[in-house]
Amino acid sequence: MSTSERVQVVDQVRSRLSDLTDATLDAVRTAVPAYRDVRGDQLRDVEAITSWVLVRLLRAWAEGGGVLDDADRGRFRGIGAARAEDGRPLTAVLRAYRVAAVAATDHLRELGRGRLDVDDVADLTTVLLTALDDLSESLMAGYGAARDRLGADLDRARRDLLDDLLVGRQSSAGALADRSRELGVELAPEPSLLIVESTDSGAAIEESAAHDLFADAAARPLLTLHGPRAVLLLNVRPGPELDEACREREWRGCLIVGHPITAVAASHRLAAHALDTAPAHSFRDRALLDEGDARFLSVLAARPDADPAAVVRAVLGPIAAPSQRHLLDGLAAFLAADTVTDAANRLHLHPQTLRYRLRRVRDLTGRDPHDPWHHLVLAAAAQLHRPDGQTR
Repeated sequence: MSTSERVQVVDQVRSRLSDLTDATLDAVRTAVPAYRDVRGDQLRDVEAITSWVLVRLLRAWAEGGGVLDDADRGRFRGIGAARAEDGRPLTAVLRAYRVAAVAATDHLRELGRGRLDVDDVADLTTVLLTALDDLSESLMAGYGAARDRLGADLDRARRDLLDDLLVGRQSSAGALADRSRELGVELAPEPSLLIVESTDSGAAIEESAAHDLFADAAARPLLTLHGPRAVLLLNVRPGPELDEACREREWRGCLIVGHPITAVAASHRLAAHALDTAPAHSFRDRALLDEGDARFLSVLAARPDADPAAVVRAVLGPIAAPSQRHLLDGLAAFLAADTVTDAANRLHLHPQTLRYRLRRVRDLTGRDPHDPWHHLVLAAAAQLHRPDGQTR
């Protein structure tokens, strides 16, 4: 086949490049587990790289000359560095290129069936083997340099991981697992998110002080600093001792628990807004706001992501269940009355019976209906809740 005929084959491939790219990626995903969960921006990045490599190598086959130049090698070093930062294993990256080469060769052979001769196939094989050897060296060089850099500053790399989670940049479960493993980080399926700041508006929290919240160094959370605030991602659901520790340090904050790792960015937005807007008296008996406070403040501010149903779930919790209707009715009567006695009279109850029910509300929700802030939050949640279990 002449050079012009090879160029025609390459032009035909280019006209169907998206199909060839999809077929190549399907082969890679089937053969290489690390690529099966690639989504979003990472998928678009892999697609762009695949298309570029295919066109670059086919052009070298058709036109002759060198396979990869210095600019190409530099780009592959950059790709290797990016994969190291993603935490994708180098063995998986190299295998993906080998699988892609085989898939692309099969596709080209089908397009050129009846036209490719022995020399064409031999030249194509030479181009692919030469390119694989060259790009593998560049990938390994970039990957190794990035790993050395990450290893030299592991704390910074872990902060970068948390920062990516907080803004939603780490969207692929597979890539997150690979990156966590490379950094020696274990992430719980449902981590707890904590944001803390000093009650002294002029003071910033230092990283070492935030780490000191957790005596067990092996259980230290991921941590990053955002201005005067510290943001921590915990693998456990903290107990009341965390609130006490924050009060001792004269810190205040917001703790969000019980959501999947994929919701960290949303939890961070919710907690940060709560700290921005919570009044001072909401911290009267504690250092840490919870999700109920944050959800209420979000609805109060009419934020686009405000969710009234989430306010009911987070604030009322178990007392919103039909089996606890008597507690919710008692709470609603108290919130609408001036005194326990007035509320009990409305319900035809003895005042002591209603006091007992209000104590049960406090025990089950963590909120004292007599406290002004908790009174307000409970009243909002009760107003949003309908007797049929729906949300107004």
